[in-house]
Amino acid sequence: MSEGGMIMAEKKKMKSEAASSSNTSNNSGGGESIVMDVGRRRSSCGYCRSAGHSSISHGLWALSLTVDDYQALLDRGWRRSGCFLYKPEMERTCCPSYTIRLKASEFVPSKEQLRVSKRVQRFLDGTLDIKKTEKLINEQATTGGSCSYSQNVSASSMAKESLSDDYEEDKNQVEQLIHRVSNQIDTAVQECVKSGVLSCDFPLPKASVRIVAPPKRKLLVEGSEELLFSSNISFQISAALRRSKKDVEHVKSSKNSAGENGQHAENSPKWIAEILASNLNQVPESYGLLIRACNGHINFYSTVNNEKLHDIVRSGTMSKDRPAESCRKDSCLNKCVGNSQGKKSHLEIRLKRSSYDPEEYSLYRKYQLRVHNDTPEHVSESSYRRFLVDTPLVFVPPSGDGTVPPCGFGSFHQQYLIDGQLVAVGVIDILPKCLSSKYLFWDPDLASLSLGKYSALEEIRWVKENQIHCPTVQYYYLGYYIHSCNKMRYKAAYRPSELLCPLRYQWIPFDIAKPLLDRKRYVVLSDFASLRNGEPLPPAVLQNHMEEQHEDYFNECKNDVFVHEDEEMIELDSEESDDESDPETCCAPSAAAEDGDVGNVLIGTKSVQLRFKDVCQAFGSSERRYMETQLQRYMRAVGIELSERMVYSIA
Repeated sequence: MSEGGMIMAEKKKMKSEAASSSNTSNNSGGGESIVMDVGRRRSSCGYCRSAGHSSISHGLWALSLTVDDYQALLDRGWRRSGCFLYKPEMERTCCPSYTIRLKASEFVPSKEQLRVSKRVQRFLDGTLDIKKTEKLINEQATTGGSCSYSQNVSASSMAKESLSDDYEEDKNQVEQLIHRVSNQIDTAVQECVKSGVLSCDFPLPKASVRIVAPPKRKLLVEGSEELLFSSNISFQISAALRRSKKDVEHVKSSKNSAGENGQHAENSPKWIAEILASNLNQVPESYGLLIRACNGHINFYSTVNNEKLHDIVRSGTMSKDRPAESCRKDSCLNKCVGNSQGKKSHLEIRLKRSSYDPEEYSLYRKYQLRVHNDTPEHVSESSYRRFLVDTPLVFVPPSGDGTVPPCGFGSFHQQYLIDGQLVAVGVIDILPKCLSSKYLFWDPDLASLSLGKYSALEEIRWVKENQIHCPTVQYYYLGYYIHSCNKMRYKAAYRPSELLCPLRYQWIPFDIAKPLLDRKRYVVLSDFASLRNGEPLPPAVLQNHMEEQHEDYFNECKNDVFVHEDEEMIELDSEESDDESDPETCCAPSAAAEDGDVGNVLIGTKSVQLRFKDVCQAFGSSERRYMETQLQRYMRAVGIELSERMVYSIA
């Protein structure tokens, strides 16, 4: 067998074995972890959407995994997607992903989180009709106080609460509209690539649409139109194409010819914006938007005839600090006093072992198609099973002695049902120290209820309640926190949270980590553990840390596995993103805080398990050197203790 062939030949085989065995591992009752090392993997990034394979990670396929071992892996920065375990290579990957957790007993809900709970309760009580589109009743402004303030003093406080809820509803409508418009732009980009108008063989950046600040809305706009949204995607696409273009002389000649002919240079932001704007005819008229290209930007305008859209954008971007009475006081007061009591609903929360459920899959498919704009072929039953049903965790039944909660340890689906109808599913792992939240999908028809935030509050509550039965379960793990990705920063709103140091695996308060991450994407957080919130950083405090050198690093290893976008294990955030993409990872040698003897690594085949030092003589010299190199990497990634406890499978 050639050097490295022994492991690489087994990779695909192990993948299928892991998937097929995961359905039985839950009931196996076994007590050992068996993993297959995939090594370093590179893929396109689902967070920054950068061109090329800039997401770098280390991966393991797990045939079985004890809850104790997975807890230890979590505390070294690992996560799982189905039966695949992955760990970002923090120094090198484009978007460093820090494990984030909070101690449930110390959790203090914010005003917004309390508002979410109250909003869901209002819906259950029948006092909130989410199907009724929120209207900013401009015509009532002319009535000037059809409902007097002196009519009822308590109605004033009701109005303030309603205004906060109205703000959230308007904000949700704005976000949904922006999401739809962004998807339309992405579709236009894909069509341009397919037709050959845009020539590239790599994923282009995804579109982001921003709300135009009110002072700028009337600038450079004629007549009654108002500029509401704008996208700079053309600049991002142009930059990506420019980076990929190696023929510098061709670029120069294109610019020269464009200057001579008075035309736009091909692949310039201005040219791309005009092409995309002309291809955005699919935008429904119901959006009430006019689309034009302007100096490389794609702008979206609304006419004076669409007052509803104007008002939603105005209120949806209104500052929360503005006094509630300054906006729609009379109309909302009238709405509060005039609301009639609706039918009450019943919320039921069920916790069940991870298994395939047709009703759950139907909801998942609806969620992915409508919220994440996935194509039907990418939301298959098999992909759903691999991502959210299959699990390598060995189930531990309740013991009744306070060491295991009543539900046991393992992988679970927490179902949320309203009047018997499934509206949300939280995919979680319950481990010896924590509840680890993996994914949430929910009914898009109930988007305004913010079920993602509500489920997080319920999962925190579950940890608090079950500490009585199992005192060791104290923490709520929210997955990865990516400071460089705005859509992931919402996780820090669950306070007080901690981030895991990527070098020494110590937990550092988020308030200490934030000012450091504001300046650098990758920071050895434990170096600054003594800092306190608000304390100024020492001079040049971050200058001694290694800069990310992706280009040099890519030349270090020629045998890395490249992952195509459709092969990635994606962990989309349940509410904000969308996500949350699941990369796979590797630990850089410079990030290793420990070294051990690879001879003590536990090696396993189908029939026997031995230490590497006891079997190394069975390999040829070149294969033995290759194995030693791989085992060193593996040991640095999982730690000495786990490398000697988990079975490193080679067959």
